[in-house]
Amino acid sequence: MPLKHSSSKKAVGENIRREMDAGRPRKQSIAIALDVQRRAKREPKKNVKHRTH
Repeated sequence: MPLKHSSSKKAVGENIRREMDAGRPRKQSIAIALDVQRRAKREPKKNVKHRTH
């Protein structure tokens, strides 16, 4: 199941759990979940139309 691309604490916890269930070590699971959170914060929102003048 894919990871949730969100910056919320709940999503990070779920992503850690999913990675650990997939057999990854705890520290690696945390690093992956925090990286997904960091990327979700900086990525622009999709389906947003920008106005140009």
